[in-house]
Amino acid sequence: MATTQSTETTATTWNLDPMHVEVGFAVRHLMISTVRGRFGAASGVVVFDETNPSKSQVDVSIDVNSIDTRQEMRDNHLRSADFFDVAKYPAMHFVGKRIEGDVNKKFHVVGDLTIRDVTREVTLDAENEGTTTDPWGNRRVGFSATTKINRTDFNLTWNQALETGGVVVGEEVKLSIDAEFIRQAAAPVSAAA
Repeated sequence: MATTQSTETTATTWNLDPMHVEVGFAVRHLMISTVRGRFGAASGVVVFDETNPSKSQVDVSIDVNSIDTRQEMRDNHLRSADFFDVAKYPAMHFVGKRIEGDVNKKFHVVGDLTIRDVTREVTLDAENEGTTTDPWGNRRVGFSATTKINRTDFNLTWNQALETGGVVVGEEVKLSIDAEFIRQAAAPVSAAA
């Protein structure tokens, strides 16, 4: 007769601080320069499994309507059905599937990124920027991450050909993320052994 033993693991929950997050992007324009922008609003949570960090959970949403390239006409075009179609798809969503490497240094977060109605696996090259306690007694951790995606993989296909050759908007988009998370609580999680 088999018996099941239960072991205790500790998970800590860290909420994304919406006042200290920057999701930036860069894409080629007219084949000769780079346009940079950011999304100003994001929310999310990391459930960190201290016993097995590779099984930690990441769930982050980005408000696409908060896009800012410092040019209102361009931002409105990016919000339109030609690009993000925020009326139908107001958020981008990233759900981590696994973490590879040392979460205290440099590591990779592999997960599913959903933009519009398309989900693709992406890998974030991440770095732990350190932990501290703020003046109000909150425990904080900072992370930075980068990745590259092809926007056409997510049905962001609008473009115009140039008379001189090439296109108005490049396909490769570089993403950069800087974020602080605030520790919320520690809770025991039962795992069958």
